[in-house]
Amino acid sequence: MPAVHHKLLLEEALQDSPQTRSLLSVFEEDAGMLTDYTNQLLQSMQRVFGAQSEMGLATEQLSRQLLDYEKKNFALGRGDEEVITTLQSFAKTVGELNSLHSELANQMADSMVFPLIQFREKDLTEISTLKEIFGIATDEHEAAMVKYSRLPKKKENEKVKADMVKEVAYTRRKQHQASLQYYCALNALQYRKRVAMLEPMLGYTQAQISFFKKGIELVSKKMDNFLSSVSKMTQSIQTQLDAEAEAMRATQRELLSVEDTVYMPDKDTESFNRTLIQKAGYLNIRNKTGLVTTAWDRLYFFTQGGNLMCQPRGAVAGGMVLDLDNSSVMAVECEDRRYCFQITSPTGKTSMILQAESKKEYEEWICTVNNISRQIYLTENPEAVAIRLNQSAIQAVTPITSFEKRQEGSPNPDRAKPGGVYETSSGTKMTGAAPGPEDLIAPGTPIQFDIMLPASEFQDQNRGGGRRTNPFGETGDDCSTENDDSLLQQVFAVRFLGSMAVRCGDNREVIYEAMRQVLAARAIHNIFRTTESHLMVTSSSLRLIDPQTQVTRISFQAEEVCQFAAHQENGRLMGFVVESRDWSDGGGEEGEPSFSAFVFESNTEGEKICYTISLAKDITEAKKDPEALAQLMKNMPFTNDGKFLLLEPETGDISNGAGQEDLESEA
Repeated sequence: MPAVHHKLLLEEALQDSPQTRSLLSVFEEDAGMLTDYTNQLLQSMQRVFGAQSEMGLATEQLSRQLLDYEKKNFALGRGDEEVITTLQSFAKTVGELNSLHSELANQMADSMVFPLIQFREKDLTEISTLKEIFGIATDEHEAAMVKYSRLPKKKENEKVKADMVKEVAYTRRKQHQASLQYYCALNALQYRKRVAMLEPMLGYTQAQISFFKKGIELVSKKMDNFLSSVSKMTQSIQTQLDAEAEAMRATQRELLSVEDTVYMPDKDTESFNRTLIQKAGYLNIRNKTGLVTTAWDRLYFFTQGGNLMCQPRGAVAGGMVLDLDNSSVMAVECEDRRYCFQITSPTGKTSMILQAESKKEYEEWICTVNNISRQIYLTENPEAVAIRLNQSAIQAVTPITSFEKRQEGSPNPDRAKPGGVYETSSGTKMTGAAPGPEDLIAPGTPIQFDIMLPASEFQDQNRGGGRRTNPFGETGDDCSTENDDSLLQQVFAVRFLGSMAVRCGDNREVIYEAMRQVLAARAIHNIFRTTESHLMVTSSSLRLIDPQTQVTRISFQAEEVCQFAAHQENGRLMGFVVESRDWSDGGGEEGEPSFSAFVFESNTEGEKICYTISLAKDITEAKKDPEALAQLMKNMPFTNDGKFLLLEPETGDISNGAGQEDLESEA
């Protein structure tokens, strides 16, 4: 191989020997490698320049952000005054550093990036252009030499020969000029590349030294004192943090040392409080997502001022969901979930089904809502009142799921006697001040929640098609009853909630108190199943009929109903008091009077049922005087079949209720 020289000899450019071409290829390879390296070096330097420019922008943003701390007005900003002052001082210092960083970025652009870009665009681009020109000139010379070599020997044409000689001379001269310029540029590149590599780094280093010198001037002795005070302040705060962290770790160890039962949602040994008037915790609420689809959401509920409040996660404050005053609450079964209960507004228009996570939460929520609905929280000592009322309720509500067999000749079932009957000189009317709960219903009075017809009577009524037959063929009583019922006959779809013995029958308060105790008993003992029946009110009697078998469960004469009323807040609740006579204790020819209250929930307004019962009693009284009966019939409109026109028939409710045996009461 020929020796590699440090430069291309211009004298050998015209000859263009293979040795010269071989040396030229070395220079061209070196120039190509230099171009690649220069591009990579320029990318690195541009990255440094970009980082320095970003440093200037970042420090500027940092300075603004430090000043914004004071404007945030943190809610827990206790003790931040000293921090704010210190950050303002830092912001000033960072602002001065920002100016130094910006100046350093400008110096890098001028003394580091620009020289290398100039070298690449001027020198390396020139080499590439001259190489291309040299290649074109070489190709033209080769083509001319090929033509010249093809000149004929026998038929020599002087003119063609002269033209070819001129063309060869022209292309050779052109190649010679291109090669000389190309060789000179390649030789000069060996010197220029050294300068191009050193000059940018020289500028970078000088810019950094200038930056450091100005930085030292900025950070003078006064900055040393400031930084020393800031360091002491941070050490003091760190000491406080260490003490607080140790205290929190000790508390954490103490809280985690409890038994695993604390984390269990439902513990068998956990007792609950029935006297709460405030309650808070997470509950699942059922929401309708479509016509037949539902979804359960877990939300935080709490009571406040007689209202049920709900606060979703992330909300600042809670909102009112339901007014609990005079509302009703009871346990329900819902979608095969445990611990579900329903709260219904006094009007019955608004109700919601909630689910507690444990038996304790379930019982306490029901008792709390029940206590709030009685407006106990408005008394002077609500806790004491709640304790007294709940103890009385627990003693007074012993669930009995069926009626006992009725005695012969008695129009209503046997009931437990409430100890002593509250009597006056008239036997039925009470005198003195307004009666209290104990004056209306004796404490400990049992409550019956269902009416079960004895099997013998069920078969007897079924055999007669819903009415008993007379084996002796005497039909006078039946005809009389049919004639009486022909004046009034109205059917209501109702659900029997319960009945209990009461002490009087001339006061509506006894009905309201019976309603309260029946609903409280159902809530406490989780009795939520109700049986739908048809209450038929005629001009002579009240009958409770099974909608499926059309068998009369129980019946009363109209004159036996001595009091009836609808609930003052929940219009779908109504009840009545029935008077009966007890001859077993020697009460005389008429017998000892006793009273029983029956509570129902209807599909219509209770006032309509009460109005119908009132009209039935008026007809019963008017039958004693034909003129009074005629006047009553004159004042009342009649239907096409000769009955009193009272209400719109409840055919829809009755037909729907005929196939429902067990329903959930909304009371």
